[in-house]
Amino acid sequence: MTSAADTAPAARKPKRDRTHYLYIAVIIAVAAGIAVGLAAPDFAVGLKPIGTGFVNLIKMMISPIIFCTIVLGIGSVRKAAKVGAVGGIALGYFMVMSLVALGIGLVVGNILEPGSSLAVTDAVKDAGHAQVDPEVKGTTEFLLGIIPTTIVSAFTNESVLQTLLVALLAGFALQGMGSAGQPILRGIEHIQRLVFRILAMVMWAAPIGAFGAIAAVTGSAGVDALKSLAVLMLGFYVTCFLFVFIVLGILLRVIAGLNIITLFKYLGREFLLILSTSSSESALPRLIAKMEHLGVSKPVVGITVPTGYSFNLDGTMIYMTMASLFIADAMGTPMSLGEQIPLLLFLLVASKGAAGVTGAGLATLAGGLQSHKPALVDGIGLIVGIDRFMSEARALTNFAGNAVATVLIGTWTKEIDKGRVDQVLAGQLPFDEKTLLDDAHGGPDDGQAEVPEQGGEKELAKA
Repeated sequence: MTSAADTAPAARKPKRDRTHYLYIAVIIAVAAGIAVGLAAPDFAVGLKPIGTGFVNLIKMMISPIIFCTIVLGIGSVRKAAKVGAVGGIALGYFMVMSLVALGIGLVVGNILEPGSSLAVTDAVKDAGHAQVDPEVKGTTEFLLGIIPTTIVSAFTNESVLQTLLVALLAGFALQGMGSAGQPILRGIEHIQRLVFRILAMVMWAAPIGAFGAIAAVTGSAGVDALKSLAVLMLGFYVTCFLFVFIVLGILLRVIAGLNIITLFKYLGREFLLILSTSSSESALPRLIAKMEHLGVSKPVVGITVPTGYSFNLDGTMIYMTMASLFIADAMGTPMSLGEQIPLLLFLLVASKGAAGVTGAGLATLAGGLQSHKPALVDGIGLIVGIDRFMSEARALTNFAGNAVATVLIGTWTKEIDKGRVDQVLAGQLPFDEKTLLDDAHGGPDDGQAEVPEQGGEKELAKA
């Protein structure tokens, strides 16, 4: 017994050391990308496909990971009502936090008034109209779009919500099958292990992807654009920082009793990945794995994280608020408070309808203004040059909001093992970077508060 216990920690150390060097390489690649972008802008812009390719490699893993996580989580829980409660609480929380983020952006935007000193040229107007995406859907089309054409097409349409729907149906079906569904659950568990192992392999390309992405962003946004729009950028970054560390930090401390800095330290590699790729989706699969390892139950993680990536976009809410006010000031038509509130509420709804659109922040803003206040579309071209730099703050804030939301909803629904949370955050239970799963414990769902309630089904899933 003693020798086996001594052997397990020794086997984990080399895995952490190897991936530690990987993320050091990511930091070096980011620095090199910035240097290349500043020294040779035209060459750097041509490196954009490298970053895009890496992000696409990770995106191809998102649907199977979400499917496996939700099916395994729901299929091993006896009470179906518990899943519905998680979804209802999650959607209610997302809506409240979106309104809070809009309100904070509204206050800061009115105080700074960063667009008052800029002029809109014909070239800027053309650039603004070019951002209007004709494919942005209305609310009705968005809701109908959640239903896939076939079960298989949900995995090929790059729609997280379609995958979520199919996974929920499959999970409830397996739940209703009882013991007859256990062989299928075991098969899906093996598929999940395979998918996470592939993801761990893909992550070794992170330094190359980070270099290409950062070089392209730095090369495409000239230094002059950064200087002229520095007030908007800095204001947006400071607002996101205050929202995360004050609003979310207080909620996490009061409700879950956790320090937000400790949680973010645990998620440090994911934040680095987002910073280097400007895409919060690049960290979605790892967030699912890490939240399960932290001690949040699979049903909560499987429902909260994918839904949050479409509905809990705190950074995007702040961005759209400040950008709208900035554009209105730059156009010489500042909006009164009575005009601002209806526009922002409209953008709140529009952002849900445009979930999943590439470059969602700028595309949603352009589509929303086109529908609600067309005269402001001319000014969108003013922020095109710095949008990619602002997208990093958007992505980091969205990711932070969804990480905190998962812990909070797990606490409210009593689907979190607080003892395990303390151990993980203290570094006593290190995350397995090689498999992204807790193989030593028979699966990532172990250690949850649900074990006694799940009874025989849980034991069968472990077999």
